Amino acid sequence: MATSSDRYLLDFEKPLVELEQRLDEMRALDARDPETDLSAQIASLEERVEELRASIYRNLTRWQRVQIARHPLRPYTLDYIDALTDGFVELHGDRTAGDDPAIVGGLATFKGSRYDGQDQTVMVIGHQKGRDVASRKHRRFGMPNPEGYRKALRLMKMAAKFGKPVVTLLDTPGAYPGLEAEERGQAEAIARNLFEMARLPVPIVVVVIGEGASGGALGIGVGDRILMLENAWYSVISPESCSSILWRSWDYKEEAARALKLTASDLIQHHVIDEIVPEPIGGAHRDPATAFRNVGRAVARALNELVRLSPPELLDARLAKFDRMGAYQVTGDGATQGGANVRVNL
Repeated sequence: MATSSDRYLLDFEKPLVELEQRLDEMRALDARDPETDLSAQIASLEERVEELRASIYRNLTRWQRVQIARHPLRPYTLDYIDALTDGFVELHGDRTAGDDPAIVGGLATFKGSRYDGQDQTVMVIGHQKGRDVASRKHRRFGMPNPEGYRKALRLMKMAAKFGKPVVTLLDTPGAYPGLEAEERGQAEAIARNLFEMARLPVPIVVVVIGEGASGGALGIGVGDRILMLENAWYSVISPESCSSILWRSWDYKEEAARALKLTASDLIQHHVIDEIVPEPIGGAHRDPATAFRNVGRAVARALNELVRLSPPELLDARLAKFDRMGAYQVTGDGATQGGANVRVNL
C-alpha cells in the first residue's frame, strides 16, 4: 500500500506536513554532521509535531472526515480481502445481464474467526474503486449497476445455501446514476437486496470502510452487526448533493455535512451502527496494517458471537435491531392524551 504524498495532501494537513518536513531536514543535518548536536532541537520539534498531529486529527470536522474517507490512497475492499482472508475465490456475474466490477465478492477463509476448531469460511462482498484512471473508469468509481447488486444477492443466497456467514464492505459514492442502470432496474435491484438480506438465515457483518452513500451502500448494508471505521461516513445523501438541493450550490457542503450527522460518532448515538473501528492517526491510508488489524479483530468478534445463534434467533434479533432505528418519542398537548409519551416505530 502506498503512503500519503504531497499530491494527495488535504488542506487541513498542510501545517502538519510542513512541520514534519522541517523535522526531517533537521534529522538529516544532524546525521550528516555528527559534531553538530541537534538532539535538543529535534526533541522539541518532535514534541511540537505530535501535539499538532493530535490537535488536528482529534478535532476533525464532519467535512474533514468525509475528505479522509475519500482519500485516494485509502485501503479498498480488495486490500482488506487480501489482508484478512486466505484463499479468496472471486465469483462473477449475476446470471442475468453480466458482471459488474464495481462490486467484488467470493468465498474466502477469514483469518481471525474460528468455529468448532476451524477457520471460518465466509462470503465476502464489497464495493471496489480504482487506483488509476483506467481502473476507476472500469469500476465506475465503485458505483454499481443493477447487475452488481444482483451478483451480490446471488452470492449471499449461495452463502445461505451452504450455511456460511456474509461479510460486506461498504465504500461507494452511490449507485450508478446512468440511464442504462435505470433501464435495467436499479431501484428494484436495491430494494430486492434489502428485502432478501433482512431474512437471510446466516450471520451478516457489515463494515463501512470509506464512503457509505445512499441506497448505493445500503444495497449490501443490511446486517446483524454494522461496524464503521472512525473516518468513514454513512448517509442518505452526500454533502455536495445535499448542498445542491437545499442551497442550489455545492458551496455549502460543510454546512450540509454538519446537518447530516454522517460520522461514526453521530451514527452510533442513534443506533444506526453498532461499533466504531478506530483508525491510525491521520486515517487508514497512513498505516494500512493497523487499519486491517483493527477491522479484522472487530469482524472476528462479531462473527464469533453471531455464528452461535440459530437462524430464528438471528432473524428475530436482526428485525428488532432495525425496528429500533426508527423509534422516537412524542410528548405535549395534541400529541397524546394527558401528554403521555408515545413510542412510534417508522
